[in-house]
Amino acid sequence: RPARLWRPRRVLVTPAALEHTHGRAMLARAEAQGIPVERLAANRLTGLRHADPRRAYVEAKATLALVVAPPTKLRLQPIPPSADWRFDLAEGCPAHCQYCYLAGSLSGPPVTRAYANLDAILRNLEAYLGQGAVTSAQAERAQEGTTFEASCYTDPLGIEHLTGSLSAAIRHFGAWEAPVQLRFTTKFAAVEPLLDLPHRRRTRIRFSVNARAATRYEGGTASLDARLGAMRAVALAGYPVGLTIAPILPVPDWEAGYAALIREAAEALADVPDLDLTAELITHRFTPGSKQVLQGWYPGSDLPLDEAGRTKKLTKFGSVKYVFPKDVMGAMRATLFAALARDLPAARILYWT
Repeated sequence: RPARLWRPRRVLVTPAALEHTHGRAMLARAEAQGIPVERLAANRLTGLRHADPRRAYVEAKATLALVVAPPTKLRLQPIPPSADWRFDLAEGCPAHCQYCYLAGSLSGPPVTRAYANLDAILRNLEAYLGQGAVTSAQAERAQEGTTFEASCYTDPLGIEHLTGSLSAAIRHFGAWEAPVQLRFTTKFAAVEPLLDLPHRRRTRIRFSVNARAATRYEGGTASLDARLGAMRAVALAGYPVGLTIAPILPVPDWEAGYAALIREAAEALADVPDLDLTAELITHRFTPGSKQVLQGWYPGSDLPLDEAGRTKKLTKFGSVKYVFPKDVMGAMRATLFAALARDLPAARILYWT
C-alpha cells in the first residue's frame, strides 16, 4: 500500500522564496498537487495566532510556508549527542505527536516552513568540514566523518513530496568527496524517491519507532509496520540505517513491548547484505514550557506529564526539565540494552539519554 502523504490545506509563498530556483520548484510541486496557494505580499507570515491555542494549532499544522531561511540558520550549532552539526532544510513537522519536543523548542503556531534558499544552505556546510567536536571527537564514531543532522526541527521525509529538499541533500552528500555523513530521522515511510539516489552510503536514515502501546501518541505518522518496511527498503538500497527508539515510556507491560519492537526490527532487517545499523535510545522528558504548550494542543491526552513522578534536573543552560527517576531509567536501560544484544546484535548503540 502506498505511504500516506501529508496534504496541507494551504501553501503560503513569500516573495523572497520565489527569488530562488528551489522555491519556485516547491511552488510548482504544490500547484501540481492541486493544493491551494496563497502568494503573500510581504515576507513576514502574519495572521497565524488565535486566542484559542487549539484553533491556532489546527490551522498552523495544516499550513506549509515557503520562505527563505534567515541568516542565523547558516551559523551551525553542534547537536550532541547525535551529530557534529545541525542544519535545517525546514522548520516544523506535519505529524501530531502528543509528546512533540518541538513544542518547547519553537515559538509561535507550528507552521511548517520549507526553506527556498537550499543551494546556500548546502554550500554553507563545507565551512564546517573537519570542525566537528561531537561525533568526530569520539573514537568509536570518528569513522563517520563530519556528521550533519537534518532532522532537529523537522521530519524531512514527511514533507519530501512537497519540497524535494531531502533528495537534493542526499545527492549533495553523495557527490561531496570528503569524509562526511548526512543524518536524519523520520516517522514516515515514503522512501521510494530515495531508493535510487546516488547516496554512496554517506546518508544514514534512522527510523523513529516505539513500542506499539506508545504509537497511539503519534498521530499523522506512518504505522510502525510501514516504518519498519521502509527501513528494510532503504537498507536494501545500500543506505546505512538506524533505529531511534524514542521517546521511551513506561507504558503498560513496557518490558515486553520494547522487546517485541526490537524483535520486529530484527525481522525487518533479516538477510540485508552489508547492513550498517545503529541504535539511539531516548527516554521521555518534558519542560514546564513544553507541558503547557502540549496541554493546549492536546487537551485530552493521557501522556504522563506529572512532575510528581519525575526527577527535576537542570540543563547546561540553567532551564528545568523533568526526567524519569533513576530506578526507572536504570530498569529501562538494562531491558533495552539486553534486548538489543540478544535479538539485534548488529546494532551499534550510539547513546542512551
